[in-house]
Amino acid sequence: MINFGGSELNYSYDESEIVIVPVPYDGTSTYMKGSDKGPEAILDASYNLEFFDIETGTEAHRRGIFTLAPVMESSSPEAMADAVRSICSSLYGEGRFPVVLGGEHSVSIGAIQAAAARFSNLSVLQIDAHADLRDEYMGSRFNHACVMARARELAPVVQVGIRSMSLEELPLADRGRMFCAHEIWNDKALYDNALALLTENVYITIDLDGFDPGIMPSTGTPEPGGPPYREIMNFLRRVINSRNIAGFDVVELCPNGSNRAPDFMAARIVYQLLSYREEQRKD
Repeated sequence: MINFGGSELNYSYDESEIVIVPVPYDGTSTYMKGSDKGPEAILDASYNLEFFDIETGTEAHRRGIFTLAPVMESSSPEAMADAVRSICSSLYGEGRFPVVLGGEHSVSIGAIQAAAARFSNLSVLQIDAHADLRDEYMGSRFNHACVMARARELAPVVQVGIRSMSLEELPLADRGRMFCAHEIWNDKALYDNALALLTENVYITIDLDGFDPGIMPSTGTPEPGGPPYREIMNFLRRVINSRNIAGFDVVELCPNGSNRAPDFMAARIVYQLLSYREEQRKD
């Protein structure tokens, strides 16, 4: 597995503040499999990025970006989450900034656990098509469908782009903190409401199916009706410019060899968020 940015970003671990944590895990997906190939596809696409960001006028890579070996723990979703938590906790202890690449959404649980242990006054911002609020699914509380139930045990959550939820999740949803896709389509001011609910420190988890499948079809469950790229990215720029970002993940890419544009979009999202973070730190 290559480094993020390929040979153009040839930073050593010691000189890197930003550390990419690939987690090619796809143990609990229930529809289309393939998200275990997502981290490698993102890294491969990242080789073709340009590393001066026009939007922010920054070169975020100068903080140093290093890619760890993939987290290969697959004995159970609980063991995988614990492995991710341990790695991210170590990175925080060294003053580094973790970026987790999934894999299915359950890989986020360990990263959120590490962030919650490190940062006080933390909230979790979820970009997603699905509520993921089940307490247990298919025999595990660490299933991809349970990720926000686990996150909510650690910190308040804000959910943006939601458009799919089971009846059993309905009483578990905090509708004051959930901004559904059809609602924000009709009322863009709801992005302001979502932003206002976020605390001083924010962990961002991005399930790529949060974007409309017209631009991001390569996901395990491509739900129609999601927000467009620029709309979500503008919102995330505002979040990052007004809060301290504890870390983030990008998950649920299921690569399709006949259409590699979604792979590049996922890589661009990773670097764009790092560029927004760099913009905020320069200001």
